Amino acid sequence: MPISQAKVKSVLSGDTLVLTSVNHPTQERTLSLAFVSAPRLRREGDEPFAFASRDFLRRMVVGKVVQFTVVYNIPTGVKRDYGTVVLQSGESLPEAAVSEGWVKLRNDAGRKDDSEDSKSLLEKLELEEARAKSNSKGLWASEGGTIETTYDIPDPKGFFEQWKGKSLESIVERVLSGDRMFVRLFLSPTKHLQTLILVAGIRAPTTKRTNTSDGKEQPAEPFGAEALQFVETRLLQRNVKVEVQGVSPQNQLICIVKHPNGSIAEFILKAGLARCTDHHSTLLGSDMTTLRQAEKQAKDDKLGVFKGHVDTKGSAAGVVEATVTRVQTADTIYFRNRSGVETRASLSSVRQPKPTDPKQAPFQADAKEFLRKKVIGKHVRITVDGKKAAADGYEEREVVTININDKNVALLLVETGYASVIRHRRDDDDRSPHYDELLAAEETAQKDEKGMWSSKPASVKTYIDYSENLQKAKIQSSVLQRQKRVPAIVDFVKSGSRFTVLIPRENAKLTFVLSGIRAPRSARNPNEKAEPFGQEAHDFANRRCMQRDVEIDVENTDKVGGFIGTLYINRENFAKLLLEEGLATVHAYSAEQSGKSTELFAAEQKAKDARKGMWLDFDPDATPSTANDTANDTANDNTPSSSSAAATGATGPSTSPTKQEDYRDARVTHVDPATCTLKVQLVSPQTTTALDALEKTFRTFHLSPSTSASSLSGPPKTGELVSARFSVDGEWYRARVRRNDREARRADVLFVDYGNTELVSWDRLRPLTLDKFGPQVLSPQAVDAVLDGLRWPARGEYLTDAVQFLEDRLGGREVVLRVHGKTTADGGSGGSGSGGGHGLRVTVFEGEVDVNEEVVGEGLAMVAAAGAAAAATGLKEKEEEARRERRGVWEYGDLTED
Repeated sequence: MPISQAKVKSVLSGDTLVLTSVNHPTQERTLSLAFVSAPRLRREGDEPFAFASRDFLRRMVVGKVVQFTVVYNIPTGVKRDYGTVVLQSGESLPEAAVSEGWVKLRNDAGRKDDSEDSKSLLEKLELEEARAKSNSKGLWASEGGTIETTYDIPDPKGFFEQWKGKSLESIVERVLSGDRMFVRLFLSPTKHLQTLILVAGIRAPTTKRTNTSDGKEQPAEPFGAEALQFVETRLLQRNVKVEVQGVSPQNQLICIVKHPNGSIAEFILKAGLARCTDHHSTLLGSDMTTLRQAEKQAKDDKLGVFKGHVDTKGSAAGVVEATVTRVQTADTIYFRNRSGVETRASLSSVRQPKPTDPKQAPFQADAKEFLRKKVIGKHVRITVDGKKAAADGYEEREVVTININDKNVALLLVETGYASVIRHRRDDDDRSPHYDELLAAEETAQKDEKGMWSSKPASVKTYIDYSENLQKAKIQSSVLQRQKRVPAIVDFVKSGSRFTVLIPRENAKLTFVLSGIRAPRSARNPNEKAEPFGQEAHDFANRRCMQRDVEIDVENTDKVGGFIGTLYINRENFAKLLLEEGLATVHAYSAEQSGKSTELFAAEQKAKDARKGMWLDFDPDATPSTANDTANDTANDNTPSSSSAAATGATGPSTSPTKQEDYRDARVTHVDPATCTLKVQLVSPQTTTALDALEKTFRTFHLSPSTSASSLSGPPKTGELVSARFSVDGEWYRARVRRNDREARRADVLFVDYGNTELVSWDRLRPLTLDKFGPQVLSPQAVDAVLDGLRWPARGEYLTDAVQFLEDRLGGREVVLRVHGKTTADGGSGGSGSGGGHGLRVTVFEGEVDVNEEVVGEGLAMVAAAGAAAAATGLKEKEEEARRERRGVWEYGDLTED
């Protein structure tokens, strides 16, 4: 009889092996041991000693190369070969199994083959069986052999809590893919659990499978078969240790699987046959760092799924020593490097409290102030984690990690509950290298209810603008003049000598003018020309004072409500610093009145002697200028800079290349949770200024005693324009009544300038003075914008995911809209438009990113049959990619098939 060689892939029972070709692992055959039988493993209940019999054979042969001989076969039904096996150690089967009592001779063994070799083998087996029986070995034992095996977990979360932090001895029974397998968990010597588990921290390509509903075969993803084989050759029917880390949304156990050489997840990642999955990061903690490093190694070597991978961070600037010059929001800063170049950057992988979220929005100011105190004016180490190129009029933006005193600033924000962690796309490498730490910190902050995760409402700090008019300024000035070195914060630099400052302990906001000097005027708009050295003075003040903690002494007020006095930065008189740089001149009368004339004249003379700034061509022998003998132009400026656009750092509308298409700048204020319709404000200098002015007047109007006592004359009427108080910030806004609940005495109102809705009690409604604040004064600013060419999912969880994505991606941000036309009467807005008219069909660009394509690519929407953008190649390609990767709505296959 011919002798063949093979490798043992697995053992089905104590008498049956699955063999694979040594040179062609995909070629398999089943071989049963000749003349013997073993008890069977069955789902409905194992035969006695079935597991022990199989385990004896499994430990002996799995993964080993053996020689086998087919002695006979049974041609009826499924053809099965029966034979003998010889191991490289010299042991042979079935002799070894019979001698240990784990198999029995068949009753018809003598009739299977009548050759001399078979008769000799059979006689030997009979002797071994008799010896095993007399010694009560294996199956011949008088007791034991019963294993209780269950296949279901009634309470997966309870099971996780029971075994959390413990290591379970296990056997991998079957490998479905590189990250999914059936394992037998040894709960006790007599109790086993066989269940499906997910390998923690990774996602491997799927393997070929058949859809049970329609019988159609789903092809494997690239490298799916290789990932399966990689795990099979190392783990199938091997002893492993399993550590339960958590439970998936589908109630499957998420586990670390360790063979003697370590975690299988790390090895499959190094081979490039899987990717890290962010969903398991908080479960693994510091172990996730090891997996990220393994994945990076595969990316660098361009192995497996990373073949052709391009490192998007290759052009990043690396580590930069810099000074933070401005904090724009809790996730965006400006920094200046050693060369003096100022750059705007966003913190990697974190987002400030969302302005569209009623629970998070009140924490925006606290989050920004936390970041300001940590970094403003400080020397920091900035690591550039990625870069997004300039496009559609938006400047280039870097995403960075900031370290100050070896502490990650983004991590500090997340730990205190002042920032949330962005959920990146799988292929988005522009992320923080400490992403897993950020996720873990966010989870801890949520559990501890810190910051915006607190169940308690936030205390919103409201500053009163005492420079709004001269009367208020004089009242507050009398209070501040009695105090010395009042702590304050420079909120905005209007010019070299004029600032907006905040005094937290007084809840005061005021315009502050430096006494004793005159600084040249800087241009307040592109059409205005600056005085010589005006812009230099402005820039110097920006660098030294913007958002810094300062101290002020108030001496007087000017005729427009400005507070005149001395501002100290790092205990130095800032007026003196301006003079020393040659960026201001002494105003003699004002300097004498302040009592600091000696100090100021000395500083001016120092600049003259050094020929700095405006004194570059100074001639001490020339006739002195009498310009400073006039009244202080700065202190008596009748037209102080109060542009709200300047106060918020706005640079005007984005400019796009000249095209046939209709491009418009907009700010996203709300996302309709029922339809995914965006509510936007179209941005232009005129509309922005008009809305700011109206809201400022509106706020003042509702603070007056006569207005505070007013209320509706009766129940509000549907369609009526009213003043409504928003629950988040307590401010009054224009609103339209949509529905009225007379029993609850509440009205459902739409805030017409922002597009969001709220149920408001009648006592938080007031009549709207139409001649001052009605639509004829300023039309409703919120406009419906429907993402063109998209069809949103009907199922609730997918629609929720889409709304959440849009809120995270666009909420509160300025974007560019490419307008394709107007919606029809039922074009997605459902008649909810703030202005009562049709909405816009748009493609949204955030930076250089086409958000319509991004939404489709993430599987959050499908391409509609109609629409100007529906036929776009990009949308179709993204939809095909999402379908192929089984993202979002395509998770369970093609929804469009019958």
